[in-house]
Amino acid sequence: MSRLKICRPAVRGLSGDRRQGVWPRKSLLSLGLLALVAVTGACSAGAPVIPPPRPIVIHSGARIRADHEEMKQLNGWVLDAQTTIEEDPSFLLIRSSTLEEQMPWEGMVLGEDSVTVEIPLGGQDATLVYDIYGFLHLMNQMGRLDEWLPEVADATGYDLERAIVERIADAWILGRSVFDTLPFGPLDELSYAENAGFLDAYIFTARPDEFGTARTEWARANPGRVEEYREWFRETFNQEPPGLRN
Repeated sequence: MSRLKICRPAVRGLSGDRRQGVWPRKSLLSLGLLALVAVTGACSAGAPVIPPPRPIVIHSGARIRADHEEMKQLNGWVLDAQTTIEEDPSFLLIRSSTLEEQMPWEGMVLGEDSVTVEIPLGGQDATLVYDIYGFLHLMNQMGRLDEWLPEVADATGYDLERAIVERIADAWILGRSVFDTLPFGPLDELSYAENAGFLDAYIFTARPDEFGTARTEWARANPGRVEEYREWFRETFNQEPPGLRN
């Protein structure tokens, strides 16, 4: 996982005490089940207290060991994002369900001030991650991405997508390593690839019809990297990576 540098945004129109150390997954069963309220603040604000992350282990024995300080920063950011998604009246996030084990970018529909995300029925613990993916794209659409990802506020195309995908991969690592979210294959694969330094190869392989110019430039600068990723993925997950399966 990349070194996180997270500036927690001030959450508009909200004040009060934050409940500490609570993974938002519990609110997935019913919006508002957790009365999470945000404090205004930025990078200087204290991060919520969370337990030390545990290693994530899959059947091949591959592990992710998350950094505690990074997870504390990220948890504060995630809680701010969830609060904004649930309580900010300036936009609407709509969820629908799908039987497919698809990724957040599949089925997402952006409107002027709304976004629809499709949640796999087999991955309900991943709902917040899918929400955040759609939310960040909507913030970009509404000219508010600087509140959430200021380092890429002016980015477009692949650079923007990569930053958003990296953030949801890290958010999933937070859930799996700290808050016992249940394994979910598609996001586990993404997060392991990101943690192993294969995020670009993952995106370009999984989404072969997108980002043509960026793909070409990356391939020229990284000869053999896709095959290296493919070998790593087969060793880690005992199957071909997304985009190369039948």
